[in-house]
Amino acid sequence: MTDTSGALPLAGLLATSGVLHFLTPKPFDAIVPRSLPGSPRTWTLLSGAAELAVAAAVAHPRTRRLGGLAAAGLFAAVFPANVKMAVDWQDAAPVRRAIAYGRLPLQIPLVLWGLRVARR
Repeated sequence: MTDTSGALPLAGLLATSGVLHFLTPKPFDAIVPRSLPGSPRTWTLLSGAAELAVAAAVAHPRTRRLGGLAAAGLFAAVFPANVKMAVDWQDAAPVRRAIAYGRLPLQIPLVLWGLRVARR
């Protein structure tokens, strides 16, 4: 059976990002919105664990629908972190600014990818 929804690449993306939250947490800590209670590191580790759990759900055919929906929700939930990065980097070098601003519209196809996985 062919993976026409892109579930396995999505699971790989989520798993890679989840692992990075644990291996190199500082960049993730820096974009945790200040309005969230507690330590940025706690949020970094929780979001990394969530990405790993969602990756597992997307990878397994029996939980793929729920995993796709969870992925879409997760991508929407991290949008405020991307906004914080864009605001914090507004005076950064052009390449860094482009990365920060480029992440904002990228959330749309990521959410749609999760929903596509959930539908198939």
